[in-house]
Amino acid sequence: MAEGTSSRPSNVSKHSKTAHGKGAATNLLRAVIFDFDGIIVNSEPLILKLTQEMAAREGWSVSEAEYYRDYLALDDRGIVEHLYATHGRPVDRTRRDELVNWKGQRYQEIIRDGLPGIPGVAEFITDLANRYPLAIASGSLYAEIDHLLSKLGLRTKFSVLATADDCQRSKPDPEVYLTALLRLRALPNFRDVPLQAEECLAVEDAPLGVVAAQAAGFKCLALTHSRPAAELQHADMVASEYGGLRMRDLLALFQ
Repeated sequence: MAEGTSSRPSNVSKHSKTAHGKGAATNLLRAVIFDFDGIIVNSEPLILKLTQEMAAREGWSVSEAEYYRDYLALDDRGIVEHLYATHGRPVDRTRRDELVNWKGQRYQEIIRDGLPGIPGVAEFITDLANRYPLAIASGSLYAEIDHLLSKLGLRTKFSVLATADDCQRSKPDPEVYLTALLRLRALPNFRDVPLQAEECLAVEDAPLGVVAAQAAGFKCLALTHSRPAAELQHADMVASEYGGLRMRDLLALFQ
């Protein structure tokens, strides 16, 4: 990641959302927490396809537009529950769990050999890992994330994985981000000076993911991999790709 010059690249927009009054102490960036699907691996088209197949098993349909608008930040349980809600049916928990298990098995079969990483993500993560502890906060399952990170050669860059296995509520609830924060605080890096939410940067691609990160008290960098910039303007910074990001712009969010 470039240290940067005084000008901001054209693929980055920054929003000033300082929560502290004038003269308040500056908060330093001390940890970075990544979403996973659409942020590290290019998995959203595959998850869309499996969501459509899952809906079809119940005689329902989900368009691509509906998926990216309504389902993007949800974990598998949340996806099925939203399918029930949008079709006017109460959630059948037994059937929900059957569908979640079916989707999980199909996904594991397809990703056996890995999935492509988002362009520039390996370099971005490698650079940040030399500076800060990194975590994942995702609605995907631990086994899926662990496997795909290992295939990309990035598993050792992450000290903490907070996943759907750990949480009862999908984003936009902040539960998964708060879980990641608690686990980061247990690291030796933060033994003497505990990590605070306002010292964390989240990296997201979904509008509701941004809401979850900010509800946890984090700053949020949103990337337009899955949704247009107009839908991500509530983030603290919006960028189109990893390649043009500069460390100085990220640090400026914490001044």
